[in-house]
Parts: sequence; C-alpha cells; structure tokens
Amino acid sequence: MSVSTTEPREPEAPAGSMDRRQVLEAMSGLMMGMFVAILASTVVANALPRIVSELGGSQASYTWVVTTELLAMTATVPLWGKLSDLYNKKLLIQLSLGLFVVGSLVAGFAGNIELLIGSRVAQGIGAGGLTALAQVIMAAIVSPRELGKYSGIFGAVFAVGTIAGPLIGGVMVDTSWLGWRWCFFLGVPFAVAAILLLQRTLNLPTIKRDVKVDYLGAFLIMAGVSTLLVWSSLAGHQFAWGSWWTVGLVSAGVVVLALAVYVESKVAEPILPLGLFRNHTVALTTLASFLVGVAMFGGTVFLSQYFQLSLGKSPTVAGLLSLPMIFGILVSSTVSGQLISRTGKWKSHLLLGAALMTAGLGLLGTIDAKTNLVVLGAYMVLLGVGVGMLMQNLVLVSQNDVDAHDLGTATSTLSFFRSLGGSIGVSALGAVLANRVLALMSEKLGPLPGGGEGGAVPNIATLPEPVANVVREAYGEATSELFLISAPIALLVVVAVAFLKHKPLKTQSGNERLAEETAAA
Repeated sequence: MSVSTTEPREPEAPAGSMDRRQVLEAMSGLMMGMFVAILASTVVANALPRIVSELGGSQASYTWVVTTELLAMTATVPLWGKLSDLYNKKLLIQLSLGLFVVGSLVAGFAGNIELLIGSRVAQGIGAGGLTALAQVIMAAIVSPRELGKYSGIFGAVFAVGTIAGPLIGGVMVDTSWLGWRWCFFLGVPFAVAAILLLQRTLNLPTIKRDVKVDYLGAFLIMAGVSTLLVWSSLAGHQFAWGSWWTVGLVSAGVVVLALAVYVESKVAEPILPLGLFRNHTVALTTLASFLVGVAMFGGTVFLSQYFQLSLGKSPTVAGLLSLPMIFGILVSSTVSGQLISRTGKWKSHLLLGAALMTAGLGLLGTIDAKTNLVVLGAYMVLLGVGVGMLMQNLVLVSQNDVDAHDLGTATSTLSFFRSLGGSIGVSALGAVLANRVLALMSEKLGPLPGGGEGGAVPNIATLPEPVANVVREAYGEATSELFLISAPIALLVVVAVAFLKHKPLKTQSGNERLAEETAAA
C-alpha cells in the first residue's frame, strides 16, 4: 500500500487580499491623500482676505472661493461612492487625486479671481472622491474588527486637516517669502506621492457588474443639493433670508430633490438606494453624522474668528490656539479605535463621545472676550475627545452592518450627510453670528453706518480703543451663543446613538465578504 507524501495545500488567499505590510503601506497613501484634500478646504480660511484683495475680488467673490469647493465636494460624494461599488477603486482614487492636483496648480497660478473660483471646483470634485473612496478602500482591505484602530488614525487625520488648515494658511500669509499661493502648492507633492504609493501598494480586484450608472439620478441629486447649498451660503449676505431669492432657490432645490427621489425609486442601481435607509443602523448613523456636521463644523469654524476679533490674536496665533482640540481628537480617536479593535465593543465609545461633545459645546457656550486661555483650552480638549471617539466610528458601525456590495454607497452616504450638515451649520450659524454681532454693537454704539448691512469684518487695529472693546465683546458673546445653539443639536446625537443596536464586528475584510457574496449569487 503506497502512502501519499503530497503536502496539504495552503488555502488560497481571496482575490485582492493584502498582508499587514501591504495594508500599512496602502493606508499611508490613503491618509496622505485624505489629509491634503481636507487641507484644501480649510487652509484658505485665514488667507482669504489677502487672496481676494490681491486678485481684485469682491465680497461676493470671497464667499464663492469657499462655497464652490464645498459645493463640488459635497454634491459629488454620492456619485463617487456608487462608482466605487461598480468600478476599480484604485483607479477611481488615483483619478480623484489627479483632479485635486490639477485644481491646486491652477489655483496657485491663478491671475484673477474667476480662474481661482473655477479651480476650486476641480479641487472640490477631487476632494469629494477622496472623502468617499478612502473610507471605502479601508473597509475593502481590512475587516470591521481590525478597522477600528485604522479608523481612529483616519479620524485623527481628518480632524488635524480640518483644524490645522487655518494655522498653516495663517503661517503662509504671515511669511513674506511664501505668500498665499503656497496654500495651494503645498499639497501637490503629497498628492503626487500618494498616487505613486497607491499604484505600488494597493491590490484590489475589479468586480465587473453589468449595470448602468444612474447618471440622471446623480445629476438631480447634485443639482438639488447644490441649489440648497447656494441658498444657505448666500442668504443673509447677498440677499435677505425672507426674500424672493430664498423662495425661488429653496423651491427649486426641493422640487429637483423630489424628482431625484422618484428617479432613484425606479432605477435598478440608484446612486443613493432608498432601501438602504430601511437598515436601522444605516439610518441612525446617517442621522447622527448629519447632526455631528451641523454641531461640530457649524460651531468650531468660527473659533478662528473669535480668537482674532475677540481675543485680538494674529492669524498664526489663532491657528496655534486650535491645538488643544487637535490634541483631544488625536488622542481619543487613536485610543478609542485601538480599544474597539481589541474588545469588539463599540457602543460605549459612541455614547461617551457624543456626551463629551455635547458637554464641550455647552462649556464653550460660556466663553466671552475675557475667557482665560487655559480654561478655553480645557473646553476645546473636551470637545476634541468627544468628536474623536464619535465621528469616524459612526462610519465603522455602518460599514459593519451592510452587504459588501453596498460598502461604497453606505460609506459615501454618511460622508455626504456629514458634509451637508456641516455646510448648513456653517451657513445658518454664520448668519446668526452676523446678526447677533450687529445687534450687540448697535446697542453700545448706536445705529451703524448703512445699518451694518453687508458689513465687512472690522479691523480691530484701526479702531479707537473704546470701539474696539465693544467689537471684542460683541464677537465674544455672539460666538458663545453659537455654541449654545450647537449643544442641543449634539444632544440629539446622544439620542440617535442610544438607539443603535450593538452588533458584533465582522472579522472578514470587504474584499473577502464580496467574494463570498459573489460566489453565493
């Protein structure tokens, strides 16, 4: 009797599987690309007055430099997410990075305000792709159980890019041998490096699906959302909230979005599948992400202005004063992600994060022009810790509870609604801030010239000291009221998270789950 000496064969790795070293290399490319994309959205915050002035732009131009990038990014996220479920994710993310590079170069060399605004559209479309695709690719190559620690680092990168952007922009403007153009050039070499790194390290299979992209639905979603975002960005500045412009833009946006819902309900492969919201986890995490966007971005975006106009700090120092929040987000997102991966328990982290975010916003609602910097820093650390534990883990929880072939759509849906919430929050709270500052200054100084309409942001250095004190106090009090508005919105996040059902984190990567689903089908 012969005995076979053939060694048992190792089970073949699923297509597209990656070892730990490859995952880490690919992650570094994703993080690098994501950081520069976020930086593009925030780095101009402190540089805008200089940019618009040198290019001969108007106050309306000032608004559009920010709004166009935000519109393009927010409106295209759902389309990028859907494309990632149908086509090669590696090619798509490299394309989005390429668009970002082109937009950045054109912006840096722009000789007039119109070209700068146009370049911001290309930057926004590229940033929209990165916002959606980076998280989708992470879920494809790492299991939900392991994704926590990577998501924590990803959340830290997101937060650092969001908050450090104004600091970097301030340094660029304040450094004579650099200037504002380097706000755009800075990210180009990093984006190019990310493209090359992903080309070498990212190993993803292409799952061909014989379906047509719902471009009509995509167009209607982008058109409807863009119309509402244009309204929320310009209302209170270019026209009154109660004007006919408001009636026209809101009506048009609602009608177009209603058409989009109708189209999405009829096509085989919708951009935003309505059935996805029947998933209890997806519905609640989407709601929570939207509210986080409104509360966090709507409140914190005005901190830089508070530091400069109420506390009298320079743009660079104003950026440095944001470091406590960055520190809080960095530490909590990283530690929380590690603990979730180690224990598999995620709900307590979300609940605690939402509670701390609410508490931080509530405490920031007590600030004024005389608040001690140490106390202010402590409040910001608390807010940062809460956001770090919450924001990125919402995406993880949603990805864990959807089929692998819907990963891209589910991920982009959360990113889309978070960006939408941030856009609405910034616009609405910006109008509240402007009106409240005007009212407080009028109480102390009497009727302002022209009623304060369209008013430029005051230059504290040129004002007589008694008037400067009134302006400082007005901005201090008005900013605190923004946080008092944001805190109850954050409290709703606690409620949404409380209703989430705890489900064990899967131990297979998105690629492995997709291979199983495809074989079963």
